[in-house]
Amino acid sequence: MLVEEERPVGAVRRPRTPWVTRTPAVARRQPVRFVFEVLRGLAQVDFMPNAACGLFFAAALFASGWRYGLYGLTGAVVGTATAYALGVDRQRISQGLEGFNGCLVAVGFAVFLGPAHPSTWLLAVGGSVVAGVVTGALVTVLGTWNLPTFTLPFCLVASAMTIAAPGFQRVWHAGAGLSALPRPASGASSLGWNELWHAFFANVGQIFFMPQWYVGLLFLLGIFAADLTAGLTACFGSVVGIGTAWLLGSPARDVAQGVMGYNAVLVTMALGGVFLVLSRWSLAYAAVGAMAATALTAAVTYVFAPFGGHTFTWPYILTTLVFLAAVPSFPRLRRA
Repeated sequence: MLVEEERPVGAVRRPRTPWVTRTPAVARRQPVRFVFEVLRGLAQVDFMPNAACGLFFAAALFASGWRYGLYGLTGAVVGTATAYALGVDRQRISQGLEGFNGCLVAVGFAVFLGPAHPSTWLLAVGGSVVAGVVTGALVTVLGTWNLPTFTLPFCLVASAMTIAAPGFQRVWHAGAGLSALPRPASGASSLGWNELWHAFFANVGQIFFMPQWYVGLLFLLGIFAADLTAGLTACFGSVVGIGTAWLLGSPARDVAQGVMGYNAVLVTMALGGVFLVLSRWSLAYAAVGAMAATALTAAVTYVFAPFGGHTFTWPYILTTLVFLAAVPSFPRLRRA
């Protein structure tokens, strides 16, 4: 029998439903909701809070290798679960904003530390948890200027780990630790049709460190499935990245593998409709940002190479932070 609670005289009596009748329905929905949040976490790597897009992204990772698919899902699951455990705002979790950095950390560790080693699995889980904490710190700091966290938590965690890895025998499995000093670019810079179409798709795949053209195609299809405009913007960014790399004389093999153009794709999407209202001015602004990010890719690569670090998405982060911070000075541009 339910006990009546005391209420002020004249208060409207509302029927109460015992909590036991509500719990099963909530419990049934919770796992399904969590799956959708994890898939949105995968898709948010490319700004898409869309579970269908996340399915394409998961398929793309598995197409590159079953271990990479498992790492990506594990990172997104751990990142999302960490956010729940720490009581993060449910709206952020629902949109997948707490899962994508964990996904990138896990896949990045698999690529650069070796996917088959047990230590890499443990580091991927731990790194995804730490990325969730770093995300909370950056939300607080960057929120002061109304700036998003981008993939900065991933870059901080992944850079720290890959630079430190050679110092730990149970972590490092790739032989010599530090890279040699970077050398000037060499090799043919002329692009044939084969390099061009490979680069177009690889630029999208390399956001997840995957150079295979068919993997990039699956990622691109996922973006189109979520938003037609975003898909077209990603294509535009890939073209700008290829053109800029060619104009600057990047080696054709690097362009074809997508290592010179993936930051351009992210910058173009970020400034061409995600964080700025889409217009001809914002699209031109995004193109300039994409060109800057392509040039900055080589600079960041040369800075990190002597220490065993990697470029990751640092050029995208640095470029987009500067370009977004400058928006209030330009009346023709508006934040979304």
